[in-house]
Amino acid sequence: MSAATTRSRTPDRLCAEAIDLAREAAEEAAAPGVVGEHVTLVSEGDRVVTHFFECKEPGYRGWRWAVTVARASRAKLVTLDETVLLPGPDALQAPEWVPWSERLRPGDMGPGDLLPTEADDLRLEPGYTGEDAPPPNSAVSEELAERVEAEDAELSDRDVPAGTARGSIASVADELGMRRARVLSRYGLHAAADRWEESFGGKTAMAQAAPASCVSCAFLVPIAGSLSQAFGICANEFGPADGRVVAFDYGCGGHSEAAVMPKPPRPAEPVLDTVGADVLSVRPDRSGSVPDAPDPSDDLGHS
Repeated sequence: MSAATTRSRTPDRLCAEAIDLAREAAEEAAAPGVVGEHVTLVSEGDRVVTHFFECKEPGYRGWRWAVTVARASRAKLVTLDETVLLPGPDALQAPEWVPWSERLRPGDMGPGDLLPTEADDLRLEPGYTGEDAPPPNSAVSEELAERVEAEDAELSDRDVPAGTARGSIASVADELGMRRARVLSRYGLHAAADRWEESFGGKTAMAQAAPASCVSCAFLVPIAGSLSQAFGICANEFGPADGRVVAFDYGCGGHSEAAVMPKPPRPAEPVLDTVGADVLSVRPDRSGSVPDAPDPSDDLGHS
């Protein structure tokens, strides 16, 4: 039997008239002066009525004090049941709680913060760990794996050069940075590509107004992996995407070949130097044509 069928639609007369009793209970539970006018009443069942009073406490806009009163069968005395503060239809309430993993936004992490990943994260998949068994996502079946083991055993009986043993694969994987418990899945790669394309892609306003795309820019640093066919890293310190992953169809005004600045012309040497100073001697030069004093032995042309 549902609650709607057991609840009486007509409120009990004595319980409905017990407004003063309900107000006294609300004022006793609340702070002085925060219980307002009587708003409405609701029949909760046979001889059970809830009275609602306006709440005037700051910060609780739209909330109401709910006081439930009841009386026993064939009794004329109304008793108090409970007093609570409940939100009304237009009450100011806190937003619904959201887990931290859904509230996290790019840039929220700081020094010392840890961001755990779920064991079944769709962005990750098992990587190469050096074990003999193929990873769960490997296309090699058990039959083919056994055949590979047999071929390795056959080759081990022969004279093979040093360093070609199966254990050397792990060392090569360590050197290449591939020996990780989990690696990016195809879903993780696509999610990263969509995120980078949205921030620094060809549909952005900067790329639409750029004179050329990044694919022909000298500041584009290539990356490795499957994303190398569509993305690179910008190395232009004056560009808006310096140090960011950019799509090949992205572009900005800092393209290396968009506007090559010509060399400034060098002026010719001046014919007449009007800036420099001329050095003049205070005394005549002794090596000149005019001697400092006449020679007494020379004939001066008179007696």
